[in-house]
Amino acid sequence: MPRLVPLDATLAPDFVSALRRVWDAGDAALPVDPRLSRPAVEAVLASMRVGEAVEDGDALVVPTSGSTGEPKGVVLTHGAVAASATAASQRLGVDDSDRWLACLPLAHIGGLSVVTRAMVTGTALTFDVDDPAATLVSLVPTQVERMDVTRFRAVLVGGSADWRRDRPPNVLRTYGLTEAGSGVAYDGVPLDGVEVRVDDDGQVWLRGPMLLRCYRDGADPKDGEGWFPTGDAGRFEDGRVHIEGRMGDVIVTGGEKVWPAPVEAVLRTHPQVADVAVVGRPDDEWGRRVVAVVVPAGEPPSLDSLRGWVKERLPAWCAPREVEVVDALPRTAIGKVRRAEL
Repeated sequence: MPRLVPLDATLAPDFVSALRRVWDAGDAALPVDPRLSRPAVEAVLASMRVGEAVEDGDALVVPTSGSTGEPKGVVLTHGAVAASATAASQRLGVDDSDRWLACLPLAHIGGLSVVTRAMVTGTALTFDVDDPAATLVSLVPTQVERMDVTRFRAVLVGGSADWRRDRPPNVLRTYGLTEAGSGVAYDGVPLDGVEVRVDDDGQVWLRGPMLLRCYRDGADPKDGEGWFPTGDAGRFEDGRVHIEGRMGDVIVTGGEKVWPAPVEAVLRTHPQVADVAVVGRPDDEWGRRVVAVVVPAGEPPSLDSLRGWVKERLPAWCAPREVEVVDALPRTAIGKVRRAEL
């Protein structure tokens, strides 16, 4: 009977060899973040039920990032992994001249999918960030800021609401999630085989062969027709899907809806802001008030300065009504803000 096998998800060729051995034995793999403490590792192994049976055809159990709560174990089949790898490779026009660079944590789907794409399609793979032959890479926005991305043919960027639009033309904004096996839309255009719809409440739903089979506890979040509710809010515009944020992140203030992501993007361009997250706090007058949690770049900015900065670029109700100064924002390994901790 196939079982779930833990793998040390170290960024190295040995991981590929170990994953191949697990698959060849008919088992499924659980990538375990090597940066975790021993108690944290033991908690992951227990919650994901390592050693217990999986279904025939199961390839991976990948914990979600846990940015809003306890992580879930997403069960992806070999068929789902292959569908995701094929759709991404076809959109990128991958051929024998390409080589993927793996430099994101392999315990998360954004990094793991680079490895599985290479394995499924037979594309070359490197873990050396200085490899001059690397043509394709997946990054989080912070890495785009720090690396010379012009040397790559294509750069996939996801994993965070932090996005600046003044990127080089080889940078593609991706939308995806663990339950979909990684990115399912590049620059708002769904990959082949991916269906996207937005319901009357503004929630994005997905359907396609790369979706999870179920969670590790056996729960299947898809409806009877195979549609998966993402929990993300979005809209279609000019044939592209635009993601506005998590459904639970929207701040209703004075009857107006404020999405944190666009406000954060504006505030990050303020010269006194190094990093920022926007949250809602209870308010007797407004219901919820917009609060900017700021990591300052030198002298902390004043509230009036930030309000004026936002009002010049967004509707007035998006301007923060309070500023909280912090040394750093709590983030997951792939850059998502842990809003529950703010």
